[in-house]
Amino acid sequence: MKFFNPMALVILLVPLSFSINAKEGYHHLPAIFIGATHFDGETDFTYALEYEYKFNESFGAGVIYEKVDDAHHGDGITLKLAALYYHPDNSVRLGLGFGKEKLGGDHPHTEDVIRLSASYDYHLEHFSIAPTIAVDFIDGETPVVFGIGFIKPF
Repeated sequence: MKFFNPMALVILLVPLSFSINAKEGYHHLPAIFIGATHFDGETDFTYALEYEYKFNESFGAGVIYEKVDDAHHGDGITLKLAALYYHPDNSVRLGLGFGKEKLGGDHPHTEDVIRLSASYDYHLEHFSIAPTIAVDFIDGETPVVFGIGFIKPF
């Protein structure tokens, strides 16, 4: 079975966003994420670039580019995800992402990923800080990603 391309969903949803306003006027939510991935008894430093386009007060879509350089005994992992977000209020964000995990090393390969995530945004004057936790579902495995996102909305 071929994996559904999540980028197609994001591309289809973007035209709908032009006629809807996000709460507080912010549509663009770029972020830098710093944290860790815990899997199979090991915890490795994780960093990511994230972007969400907020269609309205409750919904958004975005992309995630994440790296775990020391995972799999130093072979490293790169994740590329497209995600849909639900904001039940101004601070809580729940996400559902789909994408690919690429393992490096002598035998590189790619796996499908489904990600469930939750974060709570603490809004400061010009940016937000978002403690985040995510669970990835990858070929029967469930690594947990946790850390803090630094968001600069505009």
